[in-house]
Amino acid sequence: MIVPSIDIIRGRTVQLVGGRDQVLDAGDPVPWLEKFSVAGEVAVVDLDGARREGSNRELIAELCRRAPIRVGGGIRDLESARWWLDAGATRIVIGTAADAALLRQLPRERVIVALDAEDGEVVVDGWRTRTGRTIEDRLAELRDLAGGFLVTFVEREGRLGGTDLDRAARIVAAAGSTRVTVAGGVTTAEEIAALDRLGADAQVGMALYTGRLSLGDAISAPLVSDRADGLVPTVVADERGTALGLAWSSRDSIAKAVELGRGVYQSRTRGLWIKGEQSGDTQELLRIDLDCDRDALRFTVRQRGAGFCHLKTTTCWGVAPPLAQLERTLRDRAAFPEPGSYTNRLLSNASLLRDKLVEEAGELADAVTAREVTGEAADLMYFALTRMAATGVTIADVERELARRALRVSRRSGDRKVADAGVAR
Repeated sequence: MIVPSIDIIRGRTVQLVGGRDQVLDAGDPVPWLEKFSVAGEVAVVDLDGARREGSNRELIAELCRRAPIRVGGGIRDLESARWWLDAGATRIVIGTAADAALLRQLPRERVIVALDAEDGEVVVDGWRTRTGRTIEDRLAELRDLAGGFLVTFVEREGRLGGTDLDRAARIVAAAGSTRVTVAGGVTTAEEIAALDRLGADAQVGMALYTGRLSLGDAISAPLVSDRADGLVPTVVADERGTALGLAWSSRDSIAKAVELGRGVYQSRTRGLWIKGEQSGDTQELLRIDLDCDRDALRFTVRQRGAGFCHLKTTTCWGVAPPLAQLERTLRDRAAFPEPGSYTNRLLSNASLLRDKLVEEAGELADAVTAREVTGEAADLMYFALTRMAATGVTIADVERELARRALRVSRRSGDRKVADAGVAR
């Protein structure tokens, strides 16, 4: 599958040829991340850090808060590796400093080792220093310690001349069960599909920035279908993973969905179908995932309006789960107040809402039996969701924050907070 790449020099998105000559300045990385993240994890490379010519740490840390990214460039010791893992990088990419001593101190599944090679010889320090070692040497040394490998064919990087599929096949075989991402020259959807069949991902930059390859075509490249019309079943889910319904997709509908950033599907009778074009119940497309067999899709969307189903229900199986229903009701109360509504009383009286939150939290803390805990937790969740509705925060926002915190490798003591006067709050 595709891993879009954002290379950064002095805060700008750039592309280099052969790892040396800058030929493209694509500007602010944030819009590119917003565009690319529909494909899943995005690779972000701090080229200043890789070259020991500065750092883009603050910018890239902000990107970590916006979408799942793997971070590379300038990570040379345990302290910086842990810093990035705590900052929310889903994975880190270590090149020059990758050795057994460092890798053993890090969670294997979150570390990718970068093996950059020019004409088969591994190069380090931002691709400027030759090591005299081959990719196969390093694979044999580190494959039991790394969660993945990023192999870059430096001489092909940025040249739009295609990648070396034969060499990629040998590298994948040498890596064993450790997943390989190939970079350097990947230009076409056919190459992405071929790499996927080998068991490798494709990290792509220049082809996307220049328009030689569309993101939609890159995402759909590995898909297979056993249908005569080539359609693939598509599970449509909301941000929390709740299935809204089932649709069908074609390569054309995927391309259009990515282009528009909306839920676009392929009707088996009516052609392209843009969800909400007539009903107004539109979808913002957040992410597209291929399943393990590459014969089904999941569209993650932000559903607006009455819901996904043509019967005006949230899902094609009826109403949403209870917590989602409550959240929707509270949002409706915030947007369209109802006279006599207790929720609207809370929304209009911040002091009352605060007092109820404190009261219910205390009652939950004092609850003893399972039944008491269940009831008090339900009360507290209602008031917490009301507080969230008042500020436009969603359950999905909270879940993303919890997921980000779960990525931390450094642990805090967890002691209770103490006020300035020394009194526990």
